[in-house]
Amino acid sequence: MTYLLIKAALSGVIVMIVSEVARRAPGIGGLIASLPLVSVLAIIWLWRDTADVERIAAHAQSTFWFVLPSLPMFLAFPAMLRAGVGFWPALILSCVLTMALYALTVWLLPRLGVNL
Repeated sequence: MTYLLIKAALSGVIVMIVSEVARRAPGIGGLIASLPLVSVLAIIWLWRDTADVERIAAHAQSTFWFVLPSLPMFLAFPAMLRAGVGFWPALILSCVLTMALYALTVWLLPRLGVNL
């Protein structure tokens, strides 16, 4: 149980740091948020929990493929905000776009020979 609390606390601290830095310097906050800190932590936790090299390799490869459909959100969301769309509608529409792109990715990749 202590191990789970440490994992949750460390992950939460990263989110807190990003939000606090972004309040003062949006560019630096974006830089920190773009770092694969959560992915690296997940890989470390997975290594500690399983020491299964193949599982970790598959996780890292899947992460790569799922990062791609998430990227348009970071262009669509600010574009909608700047076009006068309210915060919540823009966020929801960006999330819907991302979910649709995830669904497309899950459908398309096996047809291209990529197993997730």
